[in-house]
Amino acid sequence: MAARPTWQGHLKLSLVSCPVALYTATTSANDVRFHLINPETNNRIRMVPTDPDAGPVERADLVKGYEVSKDEYVLLDDADFDKVKLESTKVISIDKFVDESDIDRLYWADPFFVAPEKGAGIEAFAVIRDAMKKQGKVALGSLVLRGKERQLALEVRGKGLVAWTLRAHDEVREAGDYFDDIPAVKADADMVEIATRIIGQKEADFDPTTFTDRYDDALKALIKSKTRGGKRLVEAPEPEDTNVIDLMAALRNSLKGSASPAKKTASRTPAKKSPAKTAGKTAAKKPPSGKKAA
Repeated sequence: MAARPTWQGHLKLSLVSCPVALYTATTSANDVRFHLINPETNNRIRMVPTDPDAGPVERADLVKGYEVSKDEYVLLDDADFDKVKLESTKVISIDKFVDESDIDRLYWADPFFVAPEKGAGIEAFAVIRDAMKKQGKVALGSLVLRGKERQLALEVRGKGLVAWTLRAHDEVREAGDYFDDIPAVKADADMVEIATRIIGQKEADFDPTTFTDRYDDALKALIKSKTRGGKRLVEAPEPEDTNVIDLMAALRNSLKGSASPAKKTASRTPAKKSPAKTAGKTAAKKPPSGKKAA
């Protein structure tokens, strides 16, 4: 079954535009999900919207409220939200082009595949895509997505584009608030040299297929054992902190233990590098404590 688009509209570069669709580039379909169950009845709990005075209410009858002061709200319905629709609600207008290295990695957020809609607009899409590829730049535009206008960074990938939502400046915390109080310590040159050699021994190409979520696997194994009535549990002891007194010894032992046969022969016979694989990168925001739900 073809994936349903997250958004549909137009991609516009100056006077050239074409209909496009955005598709979420990542998936959480394989994640372990839980439901709340009442152990007394084995019934799944339903979250029912409830008015403290009137009791349960239909979700479709509710409107959104913005708290302007303690227990005072401005109410907004669908008609109100229609009044503030921007051009970026239905159009991704490319405003400028920058080098990818100009964008701090802290600002990159969620990826979306951008594909042209079938029809006459495919040629216009190809023109925009190929021009971007020729210039080697990242395009910047804006889009209203999930009730919030986001700046987008678009880059060419294969026959399509990938649009990354970018975090706003006020969403990214200042690193100095966490790093400025780190004491200035001059690392021992010999220790740095050993650590550098360890890094060299562990050098590899990025391959996302080699990563497995061991916690997720442990949960699945636990669930499987409980469905069979067994009691097999996966234990993962917490690692101990490095003993500062034995730091040099730990580094030397790491250097000895990290050497592998493949790396030892690499100096005599150059290893053939496999092509690096690429991967896409959502995290839900938690409402501030103390705020009442609308």
